[in-house]
Parts: sequence; C-alpha cells; structure tokens
Amino acid sequence: MKKRKLILEDGSVYEGYAFGSDNYQVGELVFNTGMSGYQEVLSDLSYCGQIVMMTYPMIGNYGINRDDFESLDPAVFGFVVRECCEMPSNFRSDLTLDEFLKLKNIPGIYGVDTRSITRKLRSSGTMRAIMADEDANVEEVVQMLKETELMHDQVARVSTQKPFPIPARGRKVVLMDFGAKHGIIRELSRRHCDLIVVPYNTSAESILALHPDGVMLSNGPGDPKDMVEAIEAIRELMGKVVVFGICLGHQLISLANGANTVKLKFGHRGCNHPVLNLETGKVEMTSQNHGYAVEMESLKNTDLVMTHQALNDKSVEGVRHAKYPVFSVQYHPEAAPGPEDSNYLFDQFMELMEKENG
Repeated sequence: MKKRKLILEDGSVYEGYAFGSDNYQVGELVFNTGMSGYQEVLSDLSYCGQIVMMTYPMIGNYGINRDDFESLDPAVFGFVVRECCEMPSNFRSDLTLDEFLKLKNIPGIYGVDTRSITRKLRSSGTMRAIMADEDANVEEVVQMLKETELMHDQVARVSTQKPFPIPARGRKVVLMDFGAKHGIIRELSRRHCDLIVVPYNTSAESILALHPDGVMLSNGPGDPKDMVEAIEAIRELMGKVVVFGICLGHQLISLANGANTVKLKFGHRGCNHPVLNLETGKVEMTSQNHGYAVEMESLKNTDLVMTHQALNDKSVEGVRHAKYPVFSVQYHPEAAPGPEDSNYLFDQFMELMEKENG
C-alpha cells in the first residue's frame, strides 16, 4: 500500500494511504456529513476547487453506477475518507471508488482520522490543503499553501460554454447554468418543461429574447460576489419573468436585491440538515452544499421576505420577493443525494408560471 499525506495550511499533517490518481492540487478542505451519496457528492460541480472529506467512516461500499451522476466531469480536487471499500456489493455497481477516481484523475487518501480533521475544521474553519507523497517536504508544502490564493473562476470552469435545448412540450424554462446538478434538469424534465440551458454569463436581454415562462438559477461553486454579470442579469429579469433560484442561485437573487452574503466558518454540506418552513411551520430535512450564506440582517432594507430558516444555526435558507414572482432556497430541493421533503418547490415554480403566463 502506497502511503500518502494530507497537509493543511496550519501545518497539520495526516498520514494515510493512497488511492485514486496522483493529480495533487491545492484546494479548500471541506467536510460532508452524509452517510451515503458519495457518487453524487463527487460529481456535484459545486465542489469545484475543493478537497472533500466524508465524515461517515465507510465509503465506497456500493461502488459507482451509471445512474447517479450529477455531472459527467467532476471538479473536486481530492477525496478524503476513513475507510475505502475495495470490494463493493451492489447489483448496480460498475466501478469501484478507486477505479472511478483514477478514471477522473482525482487523488484520494484513506486511513486518516476524519473525526479529528472534522473537529479541527469546525473549530478553525475550512482551510487550504493538498495531498502529497510520503517523502514531501512538509515545511515547503505548508509555505506554498499559505501563499496560494484560492480560485475565483470556478463557475466559468464548470458552466456550459454554449446554450443547448432539452426539448419538451410544456412550459419553456431557461436554466442559467452556474454548475447545475443533473437532478435539477431531471425534476424540470419530469414536469415536461421545454428547457434551454444557457451559460452563466448570458445577458437578461438574450434570455428574454427566448420568451421563457420561467428562469431557473442553478447551484454552483465559489463566492457569489464574484458573479457580477449574473447579479446584473437577475436584477433585469425580476418583474419580467418567474425566477426560481437554488443554492448559488439563491445567493445571487439576494445580492441582486441589495442583501449581503457572508462566508460561513465551515459551511453546510450533507443530506441531513433540518430547515423550518416559516410559512407552513413544517420542518424539512434537506440536502445542502454551500460555504456562503445570506446575511439575515441585510434582508431588512430589501423587498425580500425570509421563508425558510436553518434550525442548526438559524441562517437564512429561503426568500421570496414581496412584489415579483421570484423565490429561492439555499438548499437542494432536487436532493441527489438526500431526502425529497422539499420537492414541492418545483411544483410551486410550475404553479407560479401557470399563474403569471396563463
């Protein structure tokens, strides 16, 4: 077994064993609390530029299958697990986790104390990290980590470069692709939406020229404040078309309305986050993946009304516009992985389009 190190910018070193590729890259080390769904996590483009660590100890036990991808080209910079299963047992399994990571050129490390690393990130916040060979000079690597600036062009890396249609005979929906999960497309397609997927920097004028019934703003990676073009486009779209935002889309709607976003200490990543629907009083278990959140205080001087709130830390989880047919949530109603408690939000989107367009 080949040894490998995980080195953090605070000088911490965790020794384990290598799997996957040797394509070492500096990334932001984050943790995901899901007990399953590692295939969806690995292929979620919102993790672009990040090294993902799973807190659940056994990963890979049901292999990798052809059906559960959220993108075809994963953008994670590394994968950290306590135990990597080499012999998966599942009738749908096509590849082992190790085979998949090698195929997609993603480095992995197992045999490290993921509980200890999680406690460190919870107390100190997310930090830069990189994997390295066992003979790497730790001092040099730590210095390099401290001098490396995390990327700000993640959305440009993962968004589609050209518009493309997914034809159907229902409502015409333009999906702004900031790193969209396939689950969002699946949910809209189930509702027979006539979809057009467009790049992240498409102008409001170009979108309105398509005469859509609604616009969907997808999830995606990075700091929402980097998305200046998209914020301006959303500002112009509001009041002219129904708009529904998910995750990064939610943050962009908030910024377009004058609210503020802040970086969380260690983010929300997992499929077991309780959220209170303030309009119904019901608690929904949700799937989440974000490192930024809308600042609650900043909503006061806007036309946005908070509709959902996280029960763990009371952060903003959903908003709607007081005047326009515009709403958004911070979590993932399409799940994948996770519970489907919030799937009704796609139906609300359809109902709003019906109401506004007749």
